Amino acid sequence: MPPVSAGLLMVRGHVHAPEFLLAHPGGPFFRSKDVGSWTIPKGLVNPGEDLLAAARREFEEETSVPPTTDCFISLGHVRQGSGKIVHAWAFAGDCDPAAIRSNTCEMEWPPRSGRLVTFPEIDRAAFYDLATARRKILPAQSPFIDRALAAIARLLP
Repeated sequence: MPPVSAGLLMVRGHVHAPEFLLAHPGGPFFRSKDVGSWTIPKGLVNPGEDLLAAARREFEEETSVPPTTDCFISLGHVRQGSGKIVHAWAFAGDCDPAAIRSNTCEMEWPPRSGRLVTFPEIDRAAFYDLATARRKILPAQSPFIDRALAAIARLLP
């Protein structure tokens, strides 16, 4: 069974000029990567956990921003190159990306060193316009941007 993640895509602005909140993964592997490496805030679903509940939990853990709405639009799921299945929902919201504080994770770094180092799960976040969001997001997750755009009239004024 492949791993399953769930996340939220925050959208702000107006129907004709939406902006999408994307997160840059923390840790040494992504430090110098930019285009094609950003993601929606997401994380692993616990066994038996409701997918939307997991998405809401993970969004808050990774951004320190609690979603303040109950209006979520399903964006379906995608399968990433690793085989991981990612489920996503869009919602209208706003926050200050510079104020975001992510939870952390531990990993052995450098590899095979025996030394555990703590990294934030995301090291920064930003709102991007449509064209920039399509460039920045992981290619496997780009359908989430397109699906949110198709539902934009239900999200934004």
